[in-house]
Amino acid sequence: MHNPEFFDHRREFSRTDVERGGIPTAQWRELMAEARRRADAAGFYRFPLPPALGGRDGSNVAMAAIREHLAWLGPGLHAELSHEASVVANLPLALVLHEFGTAEQRQEYLGPLVDGEIELAFGLTEPAHGSDATHLETTARKDGDSWVIDGAKRFNSVVDVATADLVFARTSGQDGKADGITAFLVPTDTPGFDIPYYHWTFNMPTDHAEVRLSGVRVPETAVVGEVGKGLDCAQLFVHENRLRQAASSLGAAQFCIDESVRYAQERVVFGKPLHEHQGVQWQLVELQTEAELVRNSVQKTAWLMDRHGKTSASGRVAMVNYRANQLACSAADRAMQVHGGVGYTRHKPFEHIYRHHRRYRLTEGTDELQMRRIAAEMFDFKSRRGSTTR
Repeated sequence: MHNPEFFDHRREFSRTDVERGGIPTAQWRELMAEARRRADAAGFYRFPLPPALGGRDGSNVAMAAIREHLAWLGPGLHAELSHEASVVANLPLALVLHEFGTAEQRQEYLGPLVDGEIELAFGLTEPAHGSDATHLETTARKDGDSWVIDGAKRFNSVVDVATADLVFARTSGQDGKADGITAFLVPTDTPGFDIPYYHWTFNMPTDHAEVRLSGVRVPETAVVGEVGKGLDCAQLFVHENRLRQAASSLGAAQFCIDESVRYAQERVVFGKPLHEHQGVQWQLVELQTEAELVRNSVQKTAWLMDRHGKTSASGRVAMVNYRANQLACSAADRAMQVHGGVGYTRHKPFEHIYRHHRRYRLTEGTDELQMRRIAAEMFDFKSRRGSTTR
């Protein structure tokens, strides 16, 4: 293996630039970029993108199968856990720009983003507001032919290398309402755009920045989509991401289950193979049964999105995201237990899988938010009280 220090027990030390706030090292970023270039040259990186972007308009059903398969192979450059990198593109911001961007924005940002020449960040979460995106404290006010943005963002991923940040700010309307929030493409070198620090996290390295915006001035052309309708962009971003997260979590869970079954057949304890002990069998049986049920639900949900639109099947997307992400954590934890002491070491990948997929129970909406979305459909809260995006 080339560059083994990035994949074995040393991985976080090799990947993390401690002197620069814990962000990814330049060498690690370049290794991921090289994997991306090779995948693109091989012709499959752009598979899920529209033909206009050089893709084949891959369906949600196909992408769910691909994401599961890649995670099922275990951690590696083919599906790098820490950075959502994959040899088959996961570029929701490319889809946002393709659908909502102006011709000028697509020319400046979309082509370079797809080609891997630039990165774009996504600034929605705030210090005082996480899953509830309708109570943003970041504001933007019109000043002549410009907008002036003030506020703060948290866990603003990829900002360390991003050319611009897609910042969501309230421009009108009431707190708690989706209307009145606008999306802006803000170049990261704009005066007043500052990164005071990066959050060190359970899984390192980190690119989850704290961002402060103080009198950040951008032109009218920075608006993405309609003024006051910015959460339409966010909805497209998170909806598709939630399904793909679920598929990846399912694949990671299946990897942990398979590795545990293999080890249980090899390991001898108390004079007989580990797998002959029912206490071990039944725990893995429960996980495998759950994995199969989640697999069927993921595929059905993906099919419904392909049939009725990417922002349809909201309750089902929440269901599979909630259950699949919990399954990945349970399977990784059980794999550590089945493997005993060696399972707890970094010579096995289970602790790495657990730490990454534990993040998924927060990032695209918490477990509790997913349950709230399911309840909203069951009890028709949406039509009676309005709804939030995240």
